[in-house]
Amino acid sequence: MSKKILLLLITALTFQSCSAQPKYHLVDAEQEVVTKENFSYYLYYPEDYEDVTDKKFPLLLFLHGGGESGDSLIKVRRNGPPKLIARGKKFPFLILAPQNPHKKKWWDTRAVKQLLDTIVANNRVDKSRIYLTGLSRGGGAAWEMAVQFPETFAAMAVVCGMTPVPYASWIDKNMPIWVFHGAEDKSIPVSESDEMVKKLREMGYDVRYTKYKGVGHNSWIQAYDTETLYEWFVKQKRGMK
Repeated sequence: MSKKILLLLITALTFQSCSAQPKYHLVDAEQEVVTKENFSYYLYYPEDYEDVTDKKFPLLLFLHGGGESGDSLIKVRRNGPPKLIARGKKFPFLILAPQNPHKKKWWDTRAVKQLLDTIVANNRVDKSRIYLTGLSRGGGAAWEMAVQFPETFAAMAVVCGMTPVPYASWIDKNMPIWVFHGAEDKSIPVSESDEMVKKLREMGYDVRYTKYKGVGHNSWIQAYDTETLYEWFVKQKRGMK
């Protein structure tokens, strides 16, 4: 092989080696990202709210399911406490029921917390007695909020919600939890609640579990008709343990 040919081969191999090397570099940067959410909501006041001006009241935050999402607030009255209020039921606490404006998106739980904070700041709310509940997609959001804001809620009730089991390690152990699920749920399998409740109990949490035999995804009908649920809520207060 001539020296000229050898030199050409070396040059070609060197070029290929250089061209194969990744052409990237790292940049250190920072940017503030601001997201906005527009919530419509119902806010229920107890009968004696205006009569007793020096009293602070508990507040229940209710998160609806996927079927009530969108831009028609009246849909929120289809299920849960808003449905009962529309039928004339009276509650001893404020109830905040926002509407997820996105039909096919999960709840923006950080935005929900900002709304909750605003309502609490502008009303006579006992901050040690803020309760949380949600059904289906809203039940999943309730689990998420319990993880993100462990020092906010005095008690939580989740109806047919889904959640990653590792969430159990991040929930406040002093917060009582009540879980409801239909044994025949085809949309969100009852195993979601089975596994989470099992893990929580293994870790020493105060958990009640109501599983309805022969009931599908709409277990929220029976769950929110359970009068003892609301009696249980009003007994809970942060710092009791």
